[in-house]
Amino acid sequence: MSSAHSAVPTAGSVPSPSSTSSTVSASAASAASSGGAAPTIAELLEFVRRTARNEALIASLPLDPEGRTWIRLDGPGGSEAWLIGWPPGTGTGWHDHADSIGAFTTAAGALKEHSLAVRLPTDGWKTLELTDGVDRSRELATGQGRAFGQNHVHEVLNESEDVHAVSVHAYYPPLPRIRRFSRTGAVLRLEQTESPGDWQ
Repeated sequence: MSSAHSAVPTAGSVPSPSSTSSTVSASAASAASSGGAAPTIAELLEFVRRTARNEALIASLPLDPEGRTWIRLDGPGGSEAWLIGWPPGTGTGWHDHADSIGAFTTAAGALKEHSLAVRLPTDGWKTLELTDGVDRSRELATGQGRAFGQNHVHEVLNESEDVHAVSVHAYYPPLPRIRRFSRTGAVLRLEQTESPGDWQ
């Protein structure tokens, strides 16, 4: 079934975390009006795991030694999905996905995720002091993945010095915005908010 998820014919630099405000309810209504139900977190995770096993699709991703590359995929139930290539030493920086739920799986190589076990205020702040004990880290080897809920704050890295990584990601509703953050010690600072036009 994953071979039926055709890629958009263009590839470029990876999508960045973004920001605008299409709401979950509006997107869910859109999915319902088209005859489909909004996908659950479990369904997104199953999709990215299944797609990551599609060897022909994974091999079709052009890899660049300098920057991340991507191909847009058809996700389940109107979700937004991406196949992403990670050169050695690259990463996303700290970001969230606003009101979207999501999942991703490593299809080749290995990735590391650092995340925060804290729910950030949605708006109206520029700096936030994090409390002790909120940091989480996990290694995601080939075939391993994870799902997450709304406002999940993380960064994803390929820490290898010489091996590309490839991963499959899915989000629902399609990313309304992504907020990018910088971090100095316990202080998290909102740096930028991006909208779909910034990465599509």
